[in-house]
Amino acid sequence: MGEFSPFHWLLVIAIALLLFGPSKFASLGKSLGEGIRNFKSAVKEGEEKKEEKAEEKKS
Repeated sequence: MGEFSPFHWLLVIAIALLLFGPSKFASLGKSLGEGIRNFKSAVKEGEEKKEEKAEEKKS
């Protein structure tokens, strides 16, 4: 009962399409994808800086 089945996801997507329309829905997906991509790159950049600081402390 608490799990989302594929039918539930299709229903949610259909309602979102009705509310926002296809053009807004596509731009929303694009914006969400860019946000996730930027978040991943920021996390990766933070890990690289942390590794550089660790190397500097060892020297």
